[in-house]
Amino acid sequence: MADGSGKRPAVPLSDAVLATLPDSVMRPTYDRSTLHPGIVHIGVGNFHRGHQAWYLHRLMQAGLAHDWAIIGAGVRKGDALMREKLLAQDCLTTLVELDPSGTSAEIVGSMIGFLPVEQDNASLIATMSRDDIRIVALTVTEGGYYVDPKTGGLDLSHHDIQHDIAHPDTPVTAFGAIVAALSKRKAAGLGPFTSQSCDNLQGNGDILRKIVVSLAQATDPELARWIETHATFPNSMVDCIVPATGPDEIALAAQFGITDAAPVTHENFRQWVIEDAFCAGRPDWDKAGAIVTDQVHSYEAMKIRILNAGHQVLANAGELLGLPTIADCMTHATLRAFFRKVQMDEIVPYVAEVPGFTPAAYVDLIETRFANAAIRDTTRRVAFDGSSRHTGFVLPILRDAIDAQGSIAGLSLVEALWARMCEGTREDGSTIESNDPQWETLTIAAQKAKSDPRAWLTQNQYYQELADIPAFARQFETWLRLIWSDGVDAALCAYTTQSA
Repeated sequence: MADGSGKRPAVPLSDAVLATLPDSVMRPTYDRSTLHPGIVHIGVGNFHRGHQAWYLHRLMQAGLAHDWAIIGAGVRKGDALMREKLLAQDCLTTLVELDPSGTSAEIVGSMIGFLPVEQDNASLIATMSRDDIRIVALTVTEGGYYVDPKTGGLDLSHHDIQHDIAHPDTPVTAFGAIVAALSKRKAAGLGPFTSQSCDNLQGNGDILRKIVVSLAQATDPELARWIETHATFPNSMVDCIVPATGPDEIALAAQFGITDAAPVTHENFRQWVIEDAFCAGRPDWDKAGAIVTDQVHSYEAMKIRILNAGHQVLANAGELLGLPTIADCMTHATLRAFFRKVQMDEIVPYVAEVPGFTPAAYVDLIETRFANAAIRDTTRRVAFDGSSRHTGFVLPILRDAIDAQGSIAGLSLVEALWARMCEGTREDGSTIESNDPQWETLTIAAQKAKSDPRAWLTQNQYYQELADIPAFARQFETWLRLIWSDGVDAALCAYTTQSA
């Protein structure tokens, strides 16, 4: 029944109301009651529900993969709230696509349950130990893998990891739970499941393998050898801009007649590139548009260097200029010109072509995606954790450019902008709140660098040998002094008017 405005009132999302939703809303055409589980997914956030769960849903819409349904799981206290929200709506999710030409909505039904979130992870371990579970996937964020930054291996000193080593049957981490479940499967004579990282890490499968095997080695070397020999950890590249959910996103779902406590908005682009290494089988994701290939690293390198590093090219300057979103950054003429020049002159030369995309064509695509004003992707979110993102995304390109004796002026300016941002104030004098796990030490170094720019480069955990390369150190110092004396715009203009 319509209200006085002629609009239908929104109804709480559930299986029972799917048939009554407006015709404009796409919904499952399959019988969800007949689905059987095949995947446990740990970390049921927006990205998973708007990306991997959608690919599986599209297969189900085509009458495929009905024995690969997802059971959600989590290991953090905050996951319990997501569980409560999703169980109340039969684990359905409203996806709202934010296309510049208009919005559309689709209900995704590939998830059929959500395990209790428990301190000892008993339900998670028991479910992963079942023979019908053939894939355990994770989206636990880039920083959630307990990687020791010095060695690149498992951080055995972390108190969570120490707990899991001391108490392998009652672990607190997702990785400890995976090891415990694999141990139970081995003891029961079952084969292992595939462990599939869907996080934005270069070589994410290789990293996950290292963490799981190292943790098993610390308690049961024979189990570690069995995992190393029989289990698989496919690498993958994932890509879709998915903003956080707040009141505006909930209101967007309501415009389609749906009351959803946890809707997901997303851009009109997705990409999933997967290495075909699944020891217990997999859904035919390639039939839903995923790319299954042995060239994951090439796709991954293109995305990390052009998109992820490109985000850092924009975000630090955008934060200093008080630009709220990445789309706002792209409407700032000088900042957009800076982005384009750095990409074409200093990033593209160190990116290999992949099937279907030249690096230059990918820059054009990323430019269009970043400029999508319907995506409220905040500059602050993109600038978060620069200590990891500059180290992982920007500095490897800088090293390649130095080795090739290429231009590094723009990349040096990107680092100077990060140093200026970490000082903690915008150009209008407003405060930049803590936005990095290392914010306190970064701010101290940035404040020293105001008068002595090279003090920033003494942070050896980030710059290592780069601090001793005269061409980089000299350009970094010149840019940071210019930013402090004349401002961000002046520095951007000085760079963009340079000849290539």
